[in-house]
Amino acid sequence: MAIKEPIVDFSEFDPDHLVADLDEVYGHNPHRHELALLDGVLFIDEDRAVGFKDLKEDAFWVRGHFPERAVMPGVLICECAAQLTAYFASHHEVKGDGYMGLGGLEDVRFRSPVVPGDKLIIMLRKTRYRKGVLVFTEFQAYVDQTLCAEGVIKGAMLND
Repeated sequence: MAIKEPIVDFSEFDPDHLVADLDEVYGHNPHRHELALLDGVLFIDEDRAVGFKDLKEDAFWVRGHFPERAVMPGVLICECAAQLTAYFASHHEVKGDGYMGLGGLEDVRFRSPVVPGDKLIIMLRKTRYRKGVLVFTEFQAYVDQTLCAEGVIKGAMLND
């Protein structure tokens, strides 16, 4: 199997320099408390973004998801990517008014476990969108430059 190139080369961003902190993320995304899974943004341009989640030893899923060796649930990795997609869509005013929700996932693959103490780096590239309706992004999730997960996020506007 061929090794995939990162969506954003690791030399294009500094993992210790925030482009958007948690307060900025909160200004775009409604997620709070245990389900705020995006700690900040490290890079953003017209078509790509990089965000991260620092995984704490006391995260809500640690106690119950393989208690002998906690592994971050794949659905939460996808949710991290979905929240970065929502931030990206809001930042670029692609989503219109209201909130963007997860409309679907495609071609998701998990390659390596993600565990407490890891810094999960999420990269995405916008592949298509219809303003105020939907946005599609391909994503990759890394720990220490090792690809852990990848797939396609379909973000859809939530109607009131």
